[in-house]
Amino acid sequence: MKDYMGILNLNEKEDNIKNLTRNRTVASIPVAGRYRVIDFVLSNMVNAGIQNIGVFTKSKSRSLMDHIGGGKPWDLDRKNGGLFVFNFGYGNPALEDVEMFRNNIDYLQLSKENNVILSSSYMICNIDYEDAVRYHEQSGNDITIIYKKAKNCAISFLDCDVLNIDENNRVTSVGKNIGVHDRNNICMEMFIMKKKILIELIYKCVTTGACRKIKHAIYRTLDEYKVGAYEFKGYLTCINSIQSYYNFNLDCLDTEVSKELFFNNGLIYTKVKDEAPTRYVEGCKISNSLVANGCIIEGEVENSVISRRVRIKKGAKVKNCIIMQNCVIGAESELTNIIIDKNVTIGEHKKLKGDNEIPLVIEKVNVL
Repeated sequence: MKDYMGILNLNEKEDNIKNLTRNRTVASIPVAGRYRVIDFVLSNMVNAGIQNIGVFTKSKSRSLMDHIGGGKPWDLDRKNGGLFVFNFGYGNPALEDVEMFRNNIDYLQLSKENNVILSSSYMICNIDYEDAVRYHEQSGNDITIIYKKAKNCAISFLDCDVLNIDENNRVTSVGKNIGVHDRNNICMEMFIMKKKILIELIYKCVTTGACRKIKHAIYRTLDEYKVGAYEFKGYLTCINSIQSYYNFNLDCLDTEVSKELFFNNGLIYTKVKDEAPTRYVEGCKISNSLVANGCIIEGEVENSVISRRVRIKKGAKVKNCIIMQNCVIGAESELTNIIIDKNVTIGEHKKLKGDNEIPLVIEKVNVL
């Protein structure tokens, strides 16, 4: 895998998750108590032996930069290769990711690797990229697109791309999941190809103006290149809506899902924060919940994900909630089906309830 470089394209859909991306990218949204969305794809690439990874991000990248830093948690703070971050600081966001790639084309040209794995971050999974690359090379494909045969597509993976595949495992066309069919071949927005093909696609988009997104340029080459498909069979979710974010965090409470996602094809790494252990005060009750370090739990927590440095005061009841770091839940308050962003304080004797299909979202730095 030393001849492969990784490209993370963070030009991702935020229309249905804006409550959590007002001040950050999708890639830097906290998940599972102590991780960020980007941790999964970064770890997957590092576990496959990729040592040169470029992160192409949009605006609002302060939170992302604070999290990934120089890449030390992923062993990417190195002299040869490492982690490189590019953003839209001098580009036009309206021109989307093709403009971003064009402005930083020298990074691709000067990298010593001859092959590329291009991926988004919001498709969360633990994938063995080495197996996918092995299939790509043995198949003779010019481009291999990774996909998942997904169920429950009437309510999940909405607005994701869908691959139509023939009997030879060639991609014949690409559509959208609009919730009509229960089963679909969901495109994971992960593409394997030679670096020179990616550069050709970028220049073609720039000169013709045919596409503003690099994935659309790939979809338009189905007749020009041999574009095949590799099936991923593990757990997959797409963080492209409030509902999918909520469901994913609750999925992490399932032992089987958690084992597969965090340990199956290698560990998932994240930024290390040295916190004191969580203190469980006498009389508190915890059931089927994930609680990170640094918390003080005096009340009741059920079926919830609690991030670092959260305090749940005496008599408070938290059920089916996702609470991000540095929050305080007042005494005797009752919270059900709620997503609470960072640095929120809930006063005493408050009763807040969302729907399990449409959870209530409290944005960061609020006092209620």
